[in-house]
Amino acid sequence: MSGVSHRRVRRLLYPGGMAGEMTWLTLPDVAERLGVPLARVRELLRERYLLAVRREGDGVLHLPESFLIEGESGMEAIPTLRGTILVLADAGLTDDEVMRWMLGDNDEIGESPVDALRSGKKTVVRRIAQTSF
Repeated sequence: MSGVSHRRVRRLLYPGGMAGEMTWLTLPDVAERLGVPLARVRELLRERYLLAVRREGDGVLHLPESFLIEGESGMEAIPTLRGTILVLADAGLTDDEVMRWMLGDNDEIGESPVDALRSGKKTVVRRIAQTSF
C-alpha cells in the first residue's frame, strides 16, 4: 500500500456523538486501495456504493476507511453499505447527515452503524434506519 496517504484526523466534521480518531481517505487513496481507476471510484460514489463528503478545512472529498473491507479478491466497499445509504437518502437525509448517522454511536445498535454493517448486522441497521427518520 505504498503511496497511500493516511490521514489520522480528529472527527472535526462530525463532533456530535463521535469520539476518538479515524482515518479519512481521499478519492485517489480509495482508488489505490481498491486497485481501480479514479473514474471507477467516482462511479461507485454516483451509484451510492460509497459515500464521500467534503471535510471542513480543506474542502476535498473524503470517505472513512471503515467503509472499505477486505473481500475475497482484495479491498472493496462494504457490500451492505449501498442499501443503507439508499434507505437513509430516501428518508430525506443529506449526504452529510447520512455520514454523521453512519459514523455516530447508536444506542440501539450498541456501536456505530458502519461498525455493525462491517460485522454483518445489516438487518438491525436497516430496521433502525427505516424507523428513525
